Amino acid sequence: MSVLEARDVSVERGGRTILSTSSITIRTGEFLGLVGPNGSGKSTLLRVLAGLWPAKTGSVLLDDQALAKTARTQIARRVAFVPQDTHVDFPFTVAEILAMGRYPHRGRFAPESASDRAAIQSAAEQCDIGHLLHRSIDTLSGGERQRALIARSLAVQPEFVLLDEPTANLDIEHSLEVLELCRSLANNGHAVILASHDLNLVSQYATRLALLHLGQIVSTGSPEQVLVPASLEKVFNVHAEPFTSPAGLSVFVFRSRA
Repeated sequence: MSVLEARDVSVERGGRTILSTSSITIRTGEFLGLVGPNGSGKSTLLRVLAGLWPAKTGSVLLDDQALAKTARTQIARRVAFVPQDTHVDFPFTVAEILAMGRYPHRGRFAPESASDRAAIQSAAEQCDIGHLLHRSIDTLSGGERQRALIARSLAVQPEFVLLDEPTANLDIEHSLEVLELCRSLANNGHAVILASHDLNLVSQYATRLALLHLGQIVSTGSPEQVLVPASLEKVFNVHAEPFTSPAGLSVFVFRSRA
């Protein structure tokens, strides 16, 4: 079991503190959902956990080794980050996009090996996009494109997969497909950390949630422990009414305070 941990991390950008003394631990096999309003620090926390942004104070550790003292290539082999807005400027095929995920292992210009091809095929199968490998990335639907980008991260063969709002521009069907994929990845031994605005949706799939507010983690635990009306009303400044669906799912209906 591998462990990725932030200990009392603070992050400053442009002279402003955007994440303050935050701590979180995630182990392989878990699916952690980061929830909170815009500007609460979700994306910042993902980037600092991925080693992309430095912490001003505190530390991020991967199996007790500080990321700040670990080579970028070594981090990239174990921690994959999929940003919310991923622009592809050229009409690469899906197979070519997935091959890019192998760069941390073989370099940008090294020839593709048998292990590279096996990793790419495995990633495509996990994301159910084997039939899309010869398609151009710019011809895919939103859901297909998102699965292809997640597959690229899996081609790295990472232990930790970090996703920033992967369902933000997807319809309900494709959002469910992405979250089902994330749960499957966690069940198969990966750790998935996903930032989302959709509390009702992510709570049905994540094993654990972290609620962020004003750059701090204010609550962590099971969805039932974190998503309580008092906390949601304080963080989101709305009325939060809990309901149980006929299928037994707990959901919230939100109303403006006005």
